[in-house]
Amino acid sequence: MSNGTTPQSPPEADVTSRRWRLSLVWLVPLVAALVGLSMLIRAWQDAGPTVQVSFETASGLTPGQSQVKYRNVVIGEVSDIQLSGDNRNVLVTIELNHEAEAFTREDSRYWVVRPRIGTGGISGLDTLLSGDFIAADPGNSEQRTNRFEGLESPPPVTYGEPGKRFELKAQDLGSLDIGSPVYYRKVRVGQVVSYGLDKSGDGVDVVVFVNAPNDRFVTGDTRFWNASGIDIGVSADGLELDSESLISVLTGGIAFGTPEFSANREPAQAGTQFQLFNERGVALSPGKGPAQMIRMRFDQSLRGLKEGSPVELIGKEIGEVSRVTLDYDPASHTFPVVVDARVYPQLMGQAYGKLLSAIGEPVGGPSEVPLLFEELVSQGLRAEARTSNLLTGQLYVSLELYPNASKTEFNVAKRPIRIPTRPTSLEKLQEQLTRLVERLSNIPYESIARNMDGSLDALQQTLGQINRDVLPSAVDSLQGMDQVMAQMQSTLTTAADALDPDSPERARLGHALDEVERMSRSVRELTDYLRRHPEAMLRGRAAPARSELAP
Repeated sequence: MSNGTTPQSPPEADVTSRRWRLSLVWLVPLVAALVGLSMLIRAWQDAGPTVQVSFETASGLTPGQSQVKYRNVVIGEVSDIQLSGDNRNVLVTIELNHEAEAFTREDSRYWVVRPRIGTGGISGLDTLLSGDFIAADPGNSEQRTNRFEGLESPPPVTYGEPGKRFELKAQDLGSLDIGSPVYYRKVRVGQVVSYGLDKSGDGVDVVVFVNAPNDRFVTGDTRFWNASGIDIGVSADGLELDSESLISVLTGGIAFGTPEFSANREPAQAGTQFQLFNERGVALSPGKGPAQMIRMRFDQSLRGLKEGSPVELIGKEIGEVSRVTLDYDPASHTFPVVVDARVYPQLMGQAYGKLLSAIGEPVGGPSEVPLLFEELVSQGLRAEARTSNLLTGQLYVSLELYPNASKTEFNVAKRPIRIPTRPTSLEKLQEQLTRLVERLSNIPYESIARNMDGSLDALQQTLGQINRDVLPSAVDSLQGMDQVMAQMQSTLTTAADALDPDSPERARLGHALDEVERMSRSVRELTDYLRRHPEAMLRGRAAPARSELAP
């Protein structure tokens, strides 16, 4: 400015630098947040899958309390229980642990553990204090799922148990059930784990589990048979009873063994199929060989013969009856019985090979069995129905050789093979009784009775005449003889008294007197007997009784 003054600049503001500071108050929630986050992350990492299991009832289960266990180790917990949409089942939601991922396999199993009484004893008693819980068993499948159908009873065998499973083919289930025992030499070594009809519906598939190390006794030639009930037999030693155990009698059971003639002693692989026989004797018997159908035609009633009745050849069982049907013969207007049977010629044993050698037919030839039966029929082979049980009237077919049987034609090419028959023993007995009754009915009983009546009348008249005319005269004659004898005895006694006691004449007179006395006694006895028994004049004197002959 012109006045020479210097302009002054405005005063600078007093700037003070400030720094943001974190208060210790905020440290506590920060640490809590970090801990919570870590817990959430840990819980997320430890959380396992959630599965839903369907049961018929939720008895004993409580959400948040009931546990899920495997080998008595907790692997999860029941989180929710609700009804299914159709109200028929109960859906139990289970939250599994992270390490229980294997229990989502498709063939995993779940069941409720509670006190039970079964063939294996009492189980689940620990739940009386801890409460019911769900047990689980991991499967082997590669597929995964989160929905399962729970078991209402514990499985007999879990997947982790060492041993082998074998499949048995049976005609029917009988008294077997899941848990039925399996025996080897009467020692329990396994049990039945499942059963069901086969695909065709003609039989039953039974799966058994044999525990290790006893599974090594199941070989390729092992035979299984039904050991349920009690086997009763009668032999020369008396009544025989046999059973595996009391449990098998009540609940059924299976036994197995290897025949002595077996050549395959290698242990069988798991899943091998075997046939389940009905009896031990049949199971351990040698192979039957191929079956052959035969047909028999009987002309009499065969009530008591049914399917399964045995067929025996000279007392040896070689087959069984397969069908019994009726036929009609228009010529004779009769209903013959046609019996079809399955026979196993190789069960004849050594006789089978020797018979084929006798007819010049090799074993295994296409016509060996028909030619064999042709030879037997030519030797008199005939079929006959016989009684096997007098109480029940059951019959069986007996093939016997009758050398005197009439010759009959045998067609080798006809199938099934026709075996000629002969009447049964009962039929023959009935015929004999019929003929006897006919003969008895032809006897003229009325004529015989009339003749006997006439003879008895004539005899009665004769006896009356004897009593009236002959007997009094005979008695009078005997009495007269008795008087003569008395006079003779008196005369001889007088003459003897007149003689010298030591003279021979006196001795001879004495002997004569004795004879006269004996004759007189005999005459009196005869007279008395005729008075008591006048019929003795016709029949003679009866033989003396033993008491009369005794001294």
